[in-house]
Amino acid sequence: MKYAKREAREFAQQNFTGIWAAVPTPFTAELRIDEAGFARNLRHWFEVLEVDGIFVGGKQGEFFSLSVAERKSLFSMAVAGLESLRRPGSVILSCSDQNLDVVLELAHHAEQLGADYIVVHSPVLHFGHDVESTVYEYYRYVAEQVNIGIAMWSHPDAGYLMSPELCLRIATDCPNVVAIKYSVPCDMYTRLSRMSAGKLIVSTASEAEWLDNIVELGWKLYLCSIPPILYQTATDRRIRSYTDLAFQGEVAAARRISASLEPVRRALRDSRPAGTPQAQQKYWQELLGQVGGPVRRPLLNLSAAEREIIKGAFTASGLVP
Repeated sequence: MKYAKREAREFAQQNFTGIWAAVPTPFTAELRIDEAGFARNLRHWFEVLEVDGIFVGGKQGEFFSLSVAERKSLFSMAVAGLESLRRPGSVILSCSDQNLDVVLELAHHAEQLGADYIVVHSPVLHFGHDVESTVYEYYRYVAEQVNIGIAMWSHPDAGYLMSPELCLRIATDCPNVVAIKYSVPCDMYTRLSRMSAGKLIVSTASEAEWLDNIVELGWKLYLCSIPPILYQTATDRRIRSYTDLAFQGEVAAARRISASLEPVRRALRDSRPAGTPQAQQKYWQELLGQVGGPVRRPLLNLSAAEREIIKGAFTASGLVP
């Protein structure tokens, strides 16, 4: 590891910044991980689209359909690939799982690889009544077992939302809990952001809210969803542009560029078939010249009719590959 547990927060405050994209896992026609395709995408995301970091092996990456061995292999590919691109430290590895032994096995593997950050989703609690105490103890225990910087993730999929007070308590007591992907209503992430300045990096997955959060809350990290790799091309890096302008204080110019992305946002949103967002997004990747491929069960692949609808929306969005 590059730092001890007590140094994780300071390291993150200085280095965990910019535009981080949640990325899909490409599969071959035989549904194996497409290693060559992943390497090609890595180079495109960093050298062409100029993202600052990637979130690997999460929901977007279909972690739920990967074996533990495959998840470890994907981690290794990501870390080695970024080292070859001279971008070490530009990855956060998702260790989320309902099985705590799997979470810790993946976390230790991430540490051994020399990664700087992992993300751990709050546990799904089907019958939980004392949610606050249960989730506090869950993160406290995970943080105790590793030195690596941990990002929490609270999302309605878990059956509850972590309160701002709970998030801050965990960060206060666990020095290597450094950030949270807080997929909650604006008033909740605003309150946590204002409560936890300097102690916990707060972000949310909504690209449409990213600019406002830079301006109004002083955020420096977009953590993270797929728009940075779907809304941008070699000649059209509007998320990169408006982010840089906002960081420089050029807010009016940043707002003009962000607003111009509305046709792209609408095209992707309105062409998404029910129940299969990953398949739609992988096909959109292919339309952009990236490597996508099929999805694994239990997700559904696209019908021919769905592909035609998505292709029409892509063409109408104005993006040029």
